Amino acid sequence: MVGVAGGAAGPYTAPPMTILLAPMEGLLDHPLREVLTAVGGIDRCVTEFIRITDQLLPARLFTRVMPELHNGSRTRAGTPVRAQLLGSDPHCLADNAARLAELGAEGIDLNFGCPAKTVNRHRGGAVLLDEPELLHAILAAVRRAVPAHLPVSAKMRLGHRDDGGRVEAAQALAAGGAGELVVHARTKLQGYRPPAFWHRVADIRAAVPIPVIANGEIWTVADAQRARAESGCHGLMLGRGQVADPGLAWALRAADGAAPHPVAWVDLQPGLARFWALIALQSLPRHRAGRMKQWLNLLRRRYPEAQAAFDSVRAVTDPAAVEAVLGLATAAHAAGSLLPQA
Repeated sequence: MVGVAGGAAGPYTAPPMTILLAPMEGLLDHPLREVLTAVGGIDRCVTEFIRITDQLLPARLFTRVMPELHNGSRTRAGTPVRAQLLGSDPHCLADNAARLAELGAEGIDLNFGCPAKTVNRHRGGAVLLDEPELLHAILAAVRRAVPAHLPVSAKMRLGHRDDGGRVEAAQALAAGGAGELVVHARTKLQGYRPPAFWHRVADIRAAVPIPVIANGEIWTVADAQRARAESGCHGLMLGRGQVADPGLAWALRAADGAAPHPVAWVDLQPGLARFWALIALQSLPRHRAGRMKQWLNLLRRRYPEAQAAFDSVRAVTDPAAVEAVLGLATAAHAAGSLLPQA
């Protein structure tokens, strides 16, 4: 990975890698953050977005999305977690960011990448990339509202309908006070359809004086190597790829010269039990089987054993039956010890 040309961003010489765990509404929430950071290799996490409209939210709503606030803004494995806010009102976002700072958040991340139609229709997420002046105003307001030592970062896509304004949007975020920028290498209209256009991130990296992290469609070590080479970014944010292969972050570090740290199926069994125990604490019984099948479905990409596990519960909806079939019957008894401690 050293010495690969980085296009407009200049020669790429691979400094120490930063690996972030992505926020993914409906998938990568607190239980999976706990399990995946326990496997290791992740430098920092970001929560699912917290929607901010026209009011200051109570503390209980923040801690519901981010239970790590009870544990120094870290998972039990010690990985820092940054709170992500989504909205379009600079003053209201600033007030809520200040509240999160009071609650002990490790940092504030601002979402300008969500492609969901409902979110965009209400002026949130990627649609705001068409308004660089507003992007600047939001970052500036949040930056002023929180202590100087508290990091403020942002996540964006290449654009809304097209990527023609990507550099201007990124420069507005950086000028407003973002200390780091994650770029999902697709537009809002491209959604999550392959491919990701990592080479279009290189212009952004060259145009802003802050670290830029590449994100999107990174499933394997080969994907990561291409993403870094084409974008010129030393850091990566992993989403579905890390969920499907919890050892991916370690594999990326090994490809950079670190000692190998393989993660076999047997190594994941405590994590599966822990995940089951945690979702039992926050999900209604009728939803629990679906959450486990959601993860097993992704794990099938990496582990043949996950295919057999998925097939065994494909038609099962009763939580007790899922526990029995997957051998998780004792997991619920351990749930109390798996929660972050206040």
